[in-house]
Amino acid sequence: MLSSLIGAAIGSAIDGAEGDDSTVDGAIGGAIAGFAVRAITPIVLTYATGWLVLRGFGKAKDAIFSGRKTS
Repeated sequence: MLSSLIGAAIGSAIDGAEGDDSTVDGAIGGAIAGFAVRAITPIVLTYATGWLVLRGFGKAKDAIFSGRKTS
């Protein structure tokens, strides 16, 4: 909830700096952006962690088995 309020405040301030219309649409956009960032961050971090682990396993496998002949 706090991230949505902060996003709304930032969006409202950015939209208010343009001076075209009211700041309500900027506040709504900022709140949506804050919610989206809060929802997407765990997904991105989980993906990045999994990618790094798989990359590490691949490099370890290559280091272990690089000197052996298969046939």
